[in-house]
Amino acid sequence: MSPIHDVVTFGEAMLLLVADRPGPLEQAQTFHKCTAGAETNVAIGLARLGLRVGWASRLGADSMARYLLTELQREGIDCAKVVCDATQRTGFQFKGRVTDGSDPPVEYHRSGSAASHMEPADVDEAWLRSARHLHATGVFAALSASSLQAACKSLEVMHAAGGSISFDPNLRPTLWSSPEQMRHWINHLAARADWVLPGLEEGRFLTGEATPEGIARFYRQAGARLVVIKLGAAGAYFDGEAGSGHVAGFPVPEVVDTVGAGDGFAVGVISALLAGRGVPDAVRRGAWIGARAVQVLGDTEGLPMRAELEAAGL
Repeated sequence: MSPIHDVVTFGEAMLLLVADRPGPLEQAQTFHKCTAGAETNVAIGLARLGLRVGWASRLGADSMARYLLTELQREGIDCAKVVCDATQRTGFQFKGRVTDGSDPPVEYHRSGSAASHMEPADVDEAWLRSARHLHATGVFAALSASSLQAACKSLEVMHAAGGSISFDPNLRPTLWSSPEQMRHWINHLAARADWVLPGLEEGRFLTGEATPEGIARFYRQAGARLVVIKLGAAGAYFDGEAGSGHVAGFPVPEVVDTVGAGDGFAVGVISALLAGRGVPDAVRRGAWIGARAVQVLGDTEGLPMRAELEAAGL
């Protein structure tokens, strides 16, 4: 039987309110409303490239939840496994604007959100097994003790089913009880993935290794078939079953918003690998989409449609 979805993912979607001007958030007068969430960013990017994508989560039954569901369904994402619960609330966040290329200030309001109440029972095993690929991040695992166990179960089920798994550590230190707990559980999840996609500083913290080569070796020895280390403007280093190498970054005239660049990178790598492209081509596509992502406000505004990808020859 052919798979129902190319890719599925579990995670929290939040309403994102982006400030109208640079400076402290409290000085902003108006905000632009859009979607946010590491897993949903990737889901949107993959859906725009024509992949069949499913997303599982929990939301409240408020206006924010209705907005998020409408936007994600408009992108072509299957939200049949999203539960809306009137007794819980949807998370949201504010994001500031910067003009110097630095990371913008972000203020989260997600504690106790509906998604944080997800648990292993929310992992529909049959639904998960019906997909070719699972994309997971460290954000969903960090929301709560129960979401951590749900994240572990999702990787275990997909691994046992023989599907492929990508994992982006996407570290959120404020969501974990300690740096040691974060390191332990992120590496626990990464060890069950086929493709591991850390940033350089994330990799250094998680592995104790200083170089991209050392970080990649750590995760390859843990069982990953491919490790791609994101190097920002310098591109990326990869180490996989077919060899290792470096892909240069794409020039960016102006960095507007760095948030979401790693998710865009994951979209490129996952979509290319699932299409049977070689690793260097996949990493190059990831670097190109990541470069697009930092040139616009919002987490998903820079994610391309299939026609734009083809026009770029990627």
